[in-house]
Parts: sequence; C-alpha cells; structure tokens
Amino acid sequence: MSEPNQLQGCAITGIGSYVPERVLSNSDLEKLVDTNDEWITSRTGIKERRMAGENEFTSTMAVKAALKALEQAEVNPIDLDLIVVATITPDMPFPATACLVQQELGASKAAAFDLEAACSGFIYALEVGRAFISSGVYQNVLIIGAEKLSSIIDWEDRNTCVLFGDGAGAAVLQRRDGVRGVLATRLGSDGNKAEILAMPGGGCRQPATVDSVNERIHFLKMEGKEVYKNAVTAMTAAAKDVMERSNLNIEDIKCIIPHQANQRIISAIGERLGAREDQVFVNLQKYGNTSAASVAVALDEALQSGKIDRGDRILIIAFGAGLTWGATILEW
Repeated sequence: MSEPNQLQGCAITGIGSYVPERVLSNSDLEKLVDTNDEWITSRTGIKERRMAGENEFTSTMAVKAALKALEQAEVNPIDLDLIVVATITPDMPFPATACLVQQELGASKAAAFDLEAACSGFIYALEVGRAFISSGVYQNVLIIGAEKLSSIIDWEDRNTCVLFGDGAGAAVLQRRDGVRGVLATRLGSDGNKAEILAMPGGGCRQPATVDSVNERIHFLKMEGKEVYKNAVTAMTAAAKDVMERSNLNIEDIKCIIPHQANQRIISAIGERLGAREDQVFVNLQKYGNTSAASVAVALDEALQSGKIDRGDRILIIAFGAGLTWGATILEW
C-alpha cells in the first residue's frame, strides 16, 4: 500500500496501446456457439473484441504498445532500467515474456521480469515500478499489460468465450520532481477464492496429459456470479480507500477508469461510488475484457480522446483472478 506523501516524483510520462486488427463481432460468435448479439450485449455490454493473428503473441503486442509509450516519453530503450510485463498468457512458461520484450526493444541495460495478477496486473505493475522509482533504485521503468487471451479461451463455452479479447497497453514511469503523479495505491488479494476464476491445467499441479487435454482444463474457467459479487465489493472498497488517503471525494475525480470486464460491474461500482456517468470511461463495447491490458488500453484511449487534461485526477480500479484487486489515483 502506497501513501500519498511518499509518491511525489513518480509520474507516467508516456503511454501507448495496441489491439490486433481482426475484429470478432457478436454476430461472428453466433456461428461458433449458441448465442446472439442481444444476449451478449444485454448481459455484458460487449459488441466486439479483437483477436490476435496467428503470428501475434503477447510479446509482439507488448512491444508495439511499448514503442508508442517510449516515443511519447522521449525515452530511448537503451536508457530503460526495468521492464515489467503483467500477463497471464506469456509466450511460454519461461523465459519471462519481459525478457523477450527487452530483446526486441534493444533495452540491453534493463532488468526484466513478468508479474501475474490477472486483470489487476497493470495496477500491480504500476505500484512495483513506482516503488523502484520512489526508492531511487531506478529512474526509467517500462510497465506493460499484455494478453493473448484467445489462446486460453474455450470456444465451446458460450459463458466465457464471448467476454475476452487480445491487446496490450504500456506506460513509462519516471522520476519527476514537483509532479505529484501517483497519489495513492491499494492492492489486495484473497486466495481463499482462487477457484472461482482460474485455468486449472498446465502447471505442476495438473501438467498437460492426454486426459487433461480431453477434460478441457487448459482453458479459462469462471463462476460468473461469484466473480461479479466479489469484483463489485473489492473494487468499490479499494477506490474509496485511495480517495480517502488522498483527501479526495468523487467530485474531485475527473475520470474513472474501471477494469473493462462487464458493463453491469462497471455500472454497479459507479453507483456505489456516487459517480456521474460522464466520469466513467468505457471502451468495453469495442474490446471486451483484455485482462492485464484492460485499464492500460482504456487510459490511453481516454487521453487520446481528450477526456483527461494536465492536472486532472484519475481513478483506476481493477479486479482479477487470485483473487486480486487494486486501485490507484493519478494526478496527470
């Protein structure tokens, strides 16, 4: 948990995102599973999502987002001290996807590692990067949330395959004296509920076998109602916590960027926070749930659309498997 008075000097100086070209619409999904546009839209708010190409991977999407963030920050990759990639769909179990990104960028001086906190991953990565910068250990940190969720989706399960998409978002963090930057962050987890959102197969507990593949345990599994209930409760509490520690109320927040998982979850959190509809940024309808990339892509689009100006306060909140959750307030 970061405190407001410890965070001065750490700011996001560049941000970028990437989504694949291929669009998978609700009508396309009607050809794959027993569903329709009205059913998907009314329950999720999603109209379409992006699917990575055959030769697109988490690392390649991460690099494309990173290059945009580095260009905006005017940082040469050789000057990066650290690269953190948040993902649940690494290119391979090891080496870390962050190392593949480091190689592709030519960031030869940077340390690199992956972080796994599912849909909360970008906020977790932000806090890790903030801690390295605030402590004076590093000056230039690149954080990335990137996912190829299409690789772990069961395309025969209509309850999950309609929800997810692929993409990547990246940010450059730097020390900036006199800039408030990250004001406060709250991270949380609850391993007691790990089973309600998980991919059971593929690890050392249930390695790949003929039986495990036939049992389809190498795909994402989710208990939707339990996820909804826990997501709304945890994200609302985390958001209230960081506002209180920053001495802010909801009227002081220019833009709220919630994890883009489900419109019902987003609306429920907005209501509990007392937020106006125009405060809440939503791009869920275009991309679905992109897990660790979700809030990073949304932040980039909110900035590009002119919704955020210099000096505005931004509340970012997320929730994912683990269970994990996080909230952070930025002064832009």
